[in-house]
Amino acid sequence: MGSIRVSQVSKAYRQYPSRWARLVEWLWPFAQARHQLRWVLQNISFEIKAGEVVALVGLNGAGKSTLLKLIAGTTRCTSGRIDIQGKVAALLELGMGFHPDFTGQQNAVMAGQLMGVSAQTMWQLMPEIEAFAEIGEYIHMPVRVYSSGMQVRLAFAVATCVRPDILIVDEALSVGDAYFQHKSFDRIREFAKLGTTLLIVSHDRNAIQAICDRAILLADGAVIKDGPPEFVMDYYNALLSPETSNTVAQTQVEDGIVTTRSGSFDAVVASVNLLNDVGVPVDEISVGGTARLEVVVQVNKDLPSLVLGYGIKNRLGQVMYGTNTWLTQQVISPAKAETRYQFLIEFPVNLGEGSYSVQTALVDEGSHLGVNYEWKDLALVFKVVNIDKTPFEGLSWAEPVIGIREI
Repeated sequence: MGSIRVSQVSKAYRQYPSRWARLVEWLWPFAQARHQLRWVLQNISFEIKAGEVVALVGLNGAGKSTLLKLIAGTTRCTSGRIDIQGKVAALLELGMGFHPDFTGQQNAVMAGQLMGVSAQTMWQLMPEIEAFAEIGEYIHMPVRVYSSGMQVRLAFAVATCVRPDILIVDEALSVGDAYFQHKSFDRIREFAKLGTTLLIVSHDRNAIQAICDRAILLADGAVIKDGPPEFVMDYYNALLSPETSNTVAQTQVEDGIVTTRSGSFDAVVASVNLLNDVGVPVDEISVGGTARLEVVVQVNKDLPSLVLGYGIKNRLGQVMYGTNTWLTQQVISPAKAETRYQFLIEFPVNLGEGSYSVQTALVDEGSHLGVNYEWKDLALVFKVVNIDKTPFEGLSWAEPVIGIREI
């Protein structure tokens, strides 16, 4: 079982005004410093317990890849300490450590030895590596002729040929095709069930919320959120709007639910209700029934355009369905201050049993990445119950007609 403890870790790189300044400092190391420090990470602290699956998320340049390199031991901290218990396998930069002139098999054996696996064991595992990578005869060819997808297939197959105590995976998996991504995440889930500690960098919200116990959000080289994946990803999603990234707030309401809200608040959602087929507010609705979502919007300022978006999410925060009035060509333009609008959204409840939530977005066009008036997660929580349908498994109701005949 593996664990990771990161204590007050900082990392800085030296920046020189010119190559001559670097040479002068190298020749006269005790003279005045001719560089400036650029801090990539500052005072990072967290702990990952044995068997936990943790996602590391953040905007580009937040320091995610640098932190993974520090944990994997491929670079050193400027200050602080990292304590690792257990054997680590890391899949960082695409094909990192592969020699372009060696074959896939040769590179696999060398990479395995760097992981602490003997060459004899790697050759014994080679049939399994080849079967998982699925690159055919290319396994006998130099890596320089590989595509990026083939490199990541081989790298992942080698990194996971022996179940490690700790597996670190960077965004390299996003390079592979959809089939291999599914295959890789299946192996990651299998490792998690067997007790491997996992640290994953990904922008795939659904994957993070499906397999991770926690998420850690980095911004400007510091940890700003650490908690349940859904709440961290809601906060991260709000940060994607550059105009309102400083107005993100999370509030705990009843039953420990945390709502995330961001925006300029030039327009806000005054109320959200789920109505049954006769217009009565409910918090439970039947599988296969008809629901109406009533959203009342208050406009606080004259706006050139107003778009309402909504999404229905399951208990893991995965969006089951979402759309907006930009896509349905129902933009309000212009929207006058001190005006209220009622949106009635009717839809069939083709969902499986369970708890669901509604997120809302008020924007100027088709995305909250432009002008974000208000983005609100967990604006409403409701349950779907099965009253009169044949029992079934899954997140959606798609009752079939099954025909059987003897042939």
